[in-house]
Amino acid sequence: MKNESVVSARPSAVVSLSGGMDSSVCLALAARDYDVYALHFSYGQRTEQRELASARAIAERAGVRQFLPLRIDLFRQIGGSALTDATIAVPDAPIAKKIGEEIPVTYVPFRNAHFLSAAVSWAEVVGAKAIFIGAVEQDSSGYPDCRPAYYAAFQKAIETGTRHGNIQVHTPLIHLKKSEIVRLGLELNAPFQLTWSCYSSQDRACGVCDSCVLRLRAFAEACAADPIAYVGA
Repeated sequence: MKNESVVSARPSAVVSLSGGMDSSVCLALAARDYDVYALHFSYGQRTEQRELASARAIAERAGVRQFLPLRIDLFRQIGGSALTDATIAVPDAPIAKKIGEEIPVTYVPFRNAHFLSAAVSWAEVVGAKAIFIGAVEQDSSGYPDCRPAYYAAFQKAIETGTRHGNIQVHTPLIHLKKSEIVRLGLELNAPFQLTWSCYSSQDRACGVCDSCVLRLRAFAEACAADPIAYVGA
């Protein structure tokens, strides 16, 4: 982490850092032009401890100005998602149909609205004019809060509901394929070895959930080796 007392001439940005592959690349992009304030959420997800460890390690490696881990319990209480409800199993990625054709049970209802709201609040406090989030529409699991129209609508809310209305949401990966994100991350030297994508395991990635399958496919298409460990590998 950087010394908070050091005054920087660079603008500041808040980056939503899950600890996953996409958010690590998003942080690497933001860090080229901004002093980064990294925000991480533990929200009752099955792998929250592993994700927090990954996010903290990525933030430390990037030398962010501040790393802020937040805990929110509402998703665990609301339920309705395999990521936060122990009564709903995390399914294997579908074989007969394409990932993303239907909204899966791993969708956490309206999750990114809560993440963005907290990011906007922190941005107002630290004087950041930019928020980065690693949302991806293509090659995703079909989550509705990863669509460009969603972020355009949220931008309008920021413009009408903040002190100055001048905070911009950036989604630099939203139109990229996962394999393109891998290639971009390799160019930026993003620490993929520190990231975590698996929905169900905190030791070795399961290799069969939607997130693992998309990640493995992306590395294969990019002709690169995935540096994390998988069950059975």
